Amino acid sequence: MTSTAPRPLRHLGFIHLVPFDRENPAKGLNEGLELFAYAEELGLDSGWVRTRHLQYGLPSPASFFAAAAQRTDRIGLGSAVIPVGFENPFRLAEDLGTADALSGGRVLPGLSVHPPGYPDEVNDLVHDTGWRDEDYGYGRIERLRSLLAGDRVREVPEYNGIGGDFDSERVEPHSPGLSERLWYGGGSLRSAEWAGRAGFNWLVSNISSAENGLTEFSEVQRAQIDAFRAQHPEGDDARATVARVIVPTDGATPEQVRKYREYADARTPRTKKVHGKNTIIARDVLGSLDEIVEFISNDIAFQAADDYLFELPFEFELDDWKQILHQLATSIGPALGWEPAHRRTERAAA
Repeated sequence: MTSTAPRPLRHLGFIHLVPFDRENPAKGLNEGLELFAYAEELGLDSGWVRTRHLQYGLPSPASFFAAAAQRTDRIGLGSAVIPVGFENPFRLAEDLGTADALSGGRVLPGLSVHPPGYPDEVNDLVHDTGWRDEDYGYGRIERLRSLLAGDRVREVPEYNGIGGDFDSERVEPHSPGLSERLWYGGGSLRSAEWAGRAGFNWLVSNISSAENGLTEFSEVQRAQIDAFRAQHPEGDDARATVARVIVPTDGATPEQVRKYREYADARTPRTKKVHGKNTIIARDVLGSLDEIVEFISNDIAFQAADDYLFELPFEFELDDWKQILHQLATSIGPALGWEPAHRRTERAAA
């Protein structure tokens, strides 16, 4: 391990699916925007959205960020994660650049790569028939970063007076700094080492891969974080983010507590075995402030992280998510040594 002392918590946020109803998607999408505005009021540092295709969850983070930028002023807008295999890196760079410009440089793109996972006939519709010849490796993300950095795409000929002088040699809108705010969301040592060598930030969540004889979840993730930093040009200063499903019962109604316990109990059996070749799943953390703080403080993956993200359960409702975020910002975070953004601002101005 690169370091034995727990790292100070510098950044606290959440991950949300932004689920919606088939017949009324606008309601769920607008509730997602309301939740981001509420999180900003609480002083949380960032809100992250998942990406879902052919499901009742947000498929387009950049579109959501553009809307959230009009409802918020400060909170970071992260994606956890965008599977770049579904994307044309050129068009994704345009969308992310637009959202980042509208938000004043608050977009935090989390990315991943993997080959198409649908049956062939579905892949033919989703990706077009050329998907079999595409490269879905890490180079796809390298190309996206290059485009976000403003690298030249073409030579622009001298303006000849026809059509307006609007041509650019790079992807527009270009948002300076966006290419340096990229996370790779992974769950293997191979991905961790690649992300480190490539100079990305590292994001891990509640699903991972058992490797090298390790099956205990926190040990697996700690090994990945250490491998990431061992390869990163910034070494021990490289930024790592840990996300888990954590549900506080303090401040919840009896009905909410019952719902939360039933949710966690139903999901616990899946955490007690290895799925498929080597997939492992972290158990959900449900409990009081003291129980949650004790768990996080003793988890060696959290000890190595700079940022903590609470993953909001998909099946809950807006009032439940708000209760979780309120406890995170007002009780759990401060107990872990974190300060809400407005308190930091007040202290800096004093």
